[in-house]
Amino acid sequence: MAPPQGKPENVLRLADELIALDQHGSALQSLHETIVLKRSRNSQGFSLEPIMTRFIELCVFLRKGKVAKEGLYMYKNAVQNTSVTAIENVVKRFIELANEKVQEAQTKADKISVEFVDDLEASETPESIMMSFVSGEMSKTRTDRALVTPWLKFLWDAYRTVLDILRNNARLEVMYQLIANSAFQFCLKYQRKTEFRRLCELLRSHLGNASKFSNAPHSINLNDVETMQRHLDMRFSQLNVAVELELWQEAFRSIEDIHSLLTFSKRAPSPVMLGNYYRKLIKIFLVCDNFLLHAAAWSRYFTFTNVQKPATANFVILSALSIPIIDASRFSGPPLDAEDAKSKNARLAILLNMSKAPNREALVKDAVNRNVLSYCDPAIRDLYRILEVDFHPLSICKKLQPILKKLAENTDTAQYIRPLQQVILTRLFQQLSQVYDAVSLKFVMDLATFDEPYSCTYGQIEKFIMNGNKKGAFSIRVSHIENSITFASDLFASPVSSHVDTATLQSTPAELITNQLSRIGKSLTSVLMRFDTDFYLLRKQQSEAAYERALAGVEQERKAVVAQRSLLELRRGQADTLATQREAELAAQRALRQKQEAEAESRRVQDEVTKRNADRIRREKEAIRIEEAKKLANELKAKGGLEVDADELENLDADRLRAMQIEQVEKQNRSMNERLRVIGKRIDHLERAYRREAIPLLQEDARKQVEQDHKAFIQREKQRKEVQGHKHEQALDDKHTFSKYASFIHNYKQGIDDEREMAYRDAYARTKDVIEAEREKQRQMIYEQKVADAVAEVEEASARAEEEEETRQRAEQEAAQRKAAEEKALASKEAREREQAEMSEKLERQQFMQMKREEDAARKIAAKKANLGLGSGAQTPPPVAAWKRSGASEGSAPPAAPPAGGGQRYVPPRARAGADSSRESLPPSRGGRGAYVPPSKRQQQQ
Repeated sequence: MAPPQGKPENVLRLADELIALDQHGSALQSLHETIVLKRSRNSQGFSLEPIMTRFIELCVFLRKGKVAKEGLYMYKNAVQNTSVTAIENVVKRFIELANEKVQEAQTKADKISVEFVDDLEASETPESIMMSFVSGEMSKTRTDRALVTPWLKFLWDAYRTVLDILRNNARLEVMYQLIANSAFQFCLKYQRKTEFRRLCELLRSHLGNASKFSNAPHSINLNDVETMQRHLDMRFSQLNVAVELELWQEAFRSIEDIHSLLTFSKRAPSPVMLGNYYRKLIKIFLVCDNFLLHAAAWSRYFTFTNVQKPATANFVILSALSIPIIDASRFSGPPLDAEDAKSKNARLAILLNMSKAPNREALVKDAVNRNVLSYCDPAIRDLYRILEVDFHPLSICKKLQPILKKLAENTDTAQYIRPLQQVILTRLFQQLSQVYDAVSLKFVMDLATFDEPYSCTYGQIEKFIMNGNKKGAFSIRVSHIENSITFASDLFASPVSSHVDTATLQSTPAELITNQLSRIGKSLTSVLMRFDTDFYLLRKQQSEAAYERALAGVEQERKAVVAQRSLLELRRGQADTLATQREAELAAQRALRQKQEAEAESRRVQDEVTKRNADRIRREKEAIRIEEAKKLANELKAKGGLEVDADELENLDADRLRAMQIEQVEKQNRSMNERLRVIGKRIDHLERAYRREAIPLLQEDARKQVEQDHKAFIQREKQRKEVQGHKHEQALDDKHTFSKYASFIHNYKQGIDDEREMAYRDAYARTKDVIEAEREKQRQMIYEQKVADAVAEVEEASARAEEEEETRQRAEQEAAQRKAAEEKALASKEAREREQAEMSEKLERQQFMQMKREEDAARKIAAKKANLGLGSGAQTPPPVAAWKRSGASEGSAPPAAPPAGGGQRYVPPRARAGADSSRESLPPSRGGRGAYVPPSKRQQQQ
């Protein structure tokens, strides 16, 4: 249908009418064509808002996401400079309708799933599962896939569409934040992890484009405090949802986004926001098994939130003590993976606003210095004392067992038992190395005893020792032959420094040798400097020369740094100029590209409108053709019983239907003719058999009929003569009676006539005089009227001439129009008459052939009947003398003579009933015999 023209209320009224007729697709097309019109772009937002609201409702009802996206883009471009509230209302309505559809589908799916559950207490068996797949019963998953999933996909597309429309617009950033939070809740409610990842990428791309195209009109300003706060709130919501969905990679990326925004922001974040930030980092680092940064996050959380509660203090100390000593140790010559871990921890420490990566000793000492232990539970304080202060290698595991059992009772603290177990084993071997040179494996296994499910096997202990040796934390050898372990005793081996943060009973031999050699070197140097003055002076001169060289080098380096700084400033200025020029060129290119894209979009929209109009016209023509074909088919069906399949009407036109009707009529006629031929033939055979059997019976019946007719004729003549004689005698008596009064009647009539003649003459004379007087008056009046009429005619001649001219022109125009209409009607009438004449001619030919066949059959029957004609006996007419003796008058007609040859027409017995009293003499037949009349026609003749 053509796009509606006029006011918006007319467009809405047309759409409502189409919706009432259940033509939602046509209503949506009408509203879409109205929105994409060029003149609609200059309309006010409040005038287009009702149209857009109805357009969005139809898009949601028909699930047309792409059409809704195109319409929303057009609407935004049309009203974003005049009415931002209208855009917000429309997109909010769009999301609300999509959410309602999802809720309806979810309710329907739940209802269907509950209806298919017969017994709520019955358990699911393998047989029932296999039968459900084979029999096609509706399960919850299949029902959701059929009913809920399409609407979930539509809602997700709606969120993406709205976010794309609202992005990078300072006027719409509040609604942008609201829709983004709603999208987060959608992903959380329906556990859409894939869609959440895509949503996060979409928001990151929007933020990147906002910083890239900051010079665009209405673009957001990240330097604005409120804008930055909105983005931070949105990223914190994203972080919360990622943590609840257990998407730790996305949570870490969200942390990086928040840190970037916090770094870029000029306003310090609130303590509540920082607390939430550190809480999420605590969870992320714990899931990633990075206990070092996990403890650092707890420390930062305790510092910035000022939450001095026992629970928080317990986790600060417990997380610091749970940091593995081996992975966090500082070794000489660490492997490459250790260096990578340190660099990674340094990068991650930036997220905690730390300049460098922390270590275990620093975190523990910082917690102790800030008196965090005073807020902890006694069990946590005992744990710290046993691990970091006391020296008791033979009872460390036994003393820590009750504490570990208490930690296992709480799910939040139970997750620290495994790393604490590693720390306990590390302390065990460190302290054993200070007391023993070698111990048996059984002795070590007895010392490293933990309750289930945290017990350690021999293989796990050996693996732990080998890992410590690899990382440089231990210097232990395992002897499987002697089932013992031996601690390093080489006096000149590199000392192990992993126990510097724990209590020590005595130094190792290697440490003793190293410390003694250091003291000897220091003592010899002091003696030499005291007694050898030349050496002292030489060392002093060397020191002064080195100092002078250092001063000269510093000045030279300062000048080089100043020159380099000047060069850098110059290059920075040139780079800024080039960047400005490049940015201007890019902006011009973007503007040109946007203009080209807008023109291309305009052309595309115009082409789509033209194409839709062409398709609409084609569909309307096709619908009209089909409707006319249906109407003609119904008419032909009512008239001639033409049966046409409804599916074939789309491929049929009026000419084809008429041809089908003619073909069907011919077929019916052929079938009727064939049936008539068969019936006629059967009737001929049957009639021939009847005739053969009836011939002797008819001959006998004809003889009896002749006898009965002769008797009846004689009786009727006798009765007639008696009646006529009686009537003649009565007439003669009447004539004799009235002849006596004839003269009196004549005289009375003559007197009356004379009186009337005289009265007439007197009245005629009087009336003539009156008429002459009146006639003279009329002549005078007529003369005067003619004179007046002549004068009036002269005055009206000119006016009437003009009026006649106008009338003549109008008559000519009307005649020309009527002639054209008549010619058109005549042509149409002639076409119909020709068509009807052809049909009539064809039907007449068929009727003529049918009549000809019937006449041939009738001739044959008549010829057969003529051959079967029968004679009758001679009848003697009554004598004329007898008639005269009956007393009839001379003027009366004689009785009818019997038919020549003395015979009459034969009448069958069943046609004679009731006809004997009124039967007249029949006309004579040729040959003096009565013609044969079949029994079937005698009743018609009577």
